[in-house]
Amino acid sequence: MKNTLLCCLAAASLALSFCFDKAPDASASAGTATHAVPAVAEASLLSGLVPSNDGDGDTPVAPESALVTATRDSLAYGYYGQTLGLKLAQTENKSLLQTVIDWIGTPYSYGASSRRGTDCSGFVSQVYKKVYGISLKHSSRAMFGSAKRVAKKEMKAGDLVFFSHGKGNIYHVGIYLKDGKFAHSATNGGVMVSSLNQAYYSRNFYAAGRVEGTEIPQAEELLEAATAQVVN
Repeated sequence: MKNTLLCCLAAASLALSFCFDKAPDASASAGTATHAVPAVAEASLLSGLVPSNDGDGDTPVAPESALVTATRDSLAYGYYGQTLGLKLAQTENKSLLQTVIDWIGTPYSYGASSRRGTDCSGFVSQVYKKVYGISLKHSSRAMFGSAKRVAKKEMKAGDLVFFSHGKGNIYHVGIYLKDGKFAHSATNGGVMVSSLNQAYYSRNFYAAGRVEGTEIPQAEELLEAATAQVVN
C-alpha cells in the first residue's frame, strides 16, 4: 500500500511540475485570478490518493499522512517558486510568499494601501499586518526608523530593503524574499518582484532592516517539530 501511494504521489507531483513549467510567465502580473492554483491542484491530485475511513475501522497511518502533507507542501512551494522566480528550500514562510503573490499586479497609487492601488510603504504595511500581525507606519522613513539594521549579506526573507537618493534621503521600501530579489510597489508597474542586482536598485540601495517579530524557526527546528508530530 505504501509503495503504491508513493508511486501515485510521485507521478502526480511530476505531472503538476510539467504544468507549471508550461504555464505562461504572465501569471505573476495577472492579478489574483491564478492564485488559487495550489489549492485546486492539490485537491484534484490528492483526492483519491489519501486513504480514508470507509466504515471498516481502517484509518490512515501516520507515515502516510505525513507523506501526503509533505507532497502538498512540495506542490505549493513549486508554485510559489515558479510564480516569484525563486529557488526555494521548502522551509520558507509560506504565508509571506502567498501574501506577496496575492498582491502581485496591484497598480501603484500614491498614499494608498489597498488591492485597488498602493504605494511602496502601503504595500509593505499591509503584508506585515497580514503575515506577522505587525502594524507599521505608512512611511518608508518611519519604517527605517523602526527596523534594526542588517548587513546586506545577512538579509533574510521578510527583511525590509530601503532605497535613497543621496545619503539618508529614503524614498522607497520593499520586502526582501530570497536570491537577491524583493517585492515592492514601483511607480512604473505596481507590485512586482525585482532584483537588487538591477542597475537602478543596486545604485540606489541604502540599507536593509529587520523588524522585531518577523523571525521564523530555522529549517532544523521545523524538521524536528514535524518529526515530533508524526511520532505522536
